[in-house]
Amino acid sequence: MSATTIGAVVGAAIDSMSGDDGEVDGAIIGAVTANVLKIALPVAATWAVGWLVLRGAGAAWDKVRGDDTAAD
Repeated sequence: MSATTIGAVVGAAIDSMSGDDGEVDGAIIGAVTANVLKIALPVAATWAVGWLVLRGAGAAWDKVRGDDTAAD
């Protein structure tokens, strides 16, 4: 199953628990949320890994130069 389908099923299930109305709007919100997360999570993970690599490279460069007074 794709993430969109799973998001729609989960959204519909959560929306139907309230008992107020049908589960169609919950399915739509769940599908949209799944699609947003398919983009946002990899972007956030890539940014975090890049930031950690950049910090590690900066710390390694400071060690190579012998600069112990570098601010963290």
